[in-house]
Amino acid sequence: MDLGPVRPNYLHLSIAQQVEPLVRQPEKKEIIEAVKAVNKAELFGQENELTFVLDRKSQKMLVRIVNKATGELVRQIPDDYVRRLASDLNAE
Repeated sequence: MDLGPVRPNYLHLSIAQQVEPLVRQPEKKEIIEAVKAVNKAELFGQENELTFVLDRKSQKMLVRIVNKATGELVRQIPDDYVRRLASDLNAE
């Protein structure tokens, strides 16, 4: 009976994909609670709130301070120019 070669990288990725959501769930809850506490304390002013957003293109988290009334972006970390620079460097 011939089973063929075993590909360790494939096995590693499959296991990591199954375990990752379980590991991240408590971490995600802690971040949500921390953001709620910061916003309740109004550390960025009464008119602004802290948010976290997943950038779909880069799959990286963005930290944003947004005006609650208008939805206007006050500040973003990392800034757009830093994200473009990183993208350009990765493309080389």
